[in-house]
Amino acid sequence: MAPVDAITSTSNPEVLPTPVEATRPEDYSAPPTDLYSDEPSLETDFHRDQVDLLIRLLKYWWQERNDFYISGNLTVYYSASQTKKRDFRGPDVFVVLGAEKKNRRSWTIWEEGGQYPNLVIELLSDSTAAVDKGTKKDLYEKIWRLPEYYCFHPETLEFTGFRLMNGEYEAI
Repeated sequence: MAPVDAITSTSNPEVLPTPVEATRPEDYSAPPTDLYSDEPSLETDFHRDQVDLLIRLLKYWWQERNDFYISGNLTVYYSASQTKKRDFRGPDVFVVLGAEKKNRRSWTIWEEGGQYPNLVIELLSDSTAAVDKGTKKDLYEKIWRLPEYYCFHPETLEFTGFRLMNGEYEAI
């Protein structure tokens, strides 16, 4: 069963979340709904342009499909407790397959039937690379169980990808 509640610390990005699995819906109080994204602005025009380009290309590639959601720099809420502690993540670009193609304020796991993203692309910069390759990679592997994760540095052209195999990331 995928974790439906986890806690992270944004004040210390090296602290990994601890998954808590529910066995019954009544194990949880009703979480907030229709949450707005709470992501900080992108650090440069170049970064924003790269995120926008990736999203536009993926939407164009799948323009005939109606069963996916693509967004970027949008908050993914994966725990109701995060809304109080302000602990959440916003990938640069993420894709959710099998989702309704519509506009959203945020991706809220409990509003989306427990569905996590299938793919994340983080655009690296000198100021984000350590967190993207460390804390976020660990979160995506261990808590979200994200099938594929990619990191790309648009200035140096460093590109790495990982596929989840038997619960652990293997380099592609």
